[in-house]
Amino acid sequence: MGDSQSAANRKAIPPEAAPTPQIIVGLGNPGAKYDRTRHNVGFMLVDELARAWQISLSENKKFQGIFGEGSGPHRDKVRLLKPQTYMNLSGQSIRAVVDWYKLPPESVLVVYDDMDLPLGRLRLRLSGSAGGHNGMKSIISHLGTQNFPRLRIGIGKPKSPAPADKNADKETVSHVLGQFSRSETEVLSAVLRLCEDAIALSLKQSTEKAMSLYNNRVAGE
Repeated sequence: MGDSQSAANRKAIPPEAAPTPQIIVGLGNPGAKYDRTRHNVGFMLVDELARAWQISLSENKKFQGIFGEGSGPHRDKVRLLKPQTYMNLSGQSIRAVVDWYKLPPESVLVVYDDMDLPLGRLRLRLSGSAGGHNGMKSIISHLGTQNFPRLRIGIGKPKSPAPADKNADKETVSHVLGQFSRSETEVLSAVLRLCEDAIALSLKQSTEKAMSLYNNRVAGE
């Protein structure tokens, strides 16, 4: 599939040529200490999809992740994955699944957190850079391309000191590895439902159609 150096040089897939997602990957970190933290919203969404679509998830050592396959909301074949490699090695797990099923990278939909989006917002894209996200850096490196869809879920920025403050990085880490407050959890539940609807539409029609309908939506409105 090429190497990471060629990733930025490849032309993006035209929206009309983008394949339907065949595997939905939620990013996060394994272990109880990271459970339900902001950085693990990708895991949370995959769990929600598994419940809604009645897909059983279990450990798959070959894929280095929690994996399941079954039927999506429109009876289409779909696979769900939560890499258990820790965030910055997520690409290893995804590459193992892609190679095993001989899937094109463009059929992989990756779900992850984004501090640049406020809580309650989501953003679907057909391709793009890692944007500083370590999980995405690993995936782009292992797939050798940036041309795969991704769904970013807003977690908002920390109430941190000014960027020049030496504590800013510490505040950021504390924010992404912290848990949602009670009021935030209500908004999170609503945005996860929006994400589920957006993915269902991606599977039924296209990711481009889902982008047009859901990228400007705000959970709870």
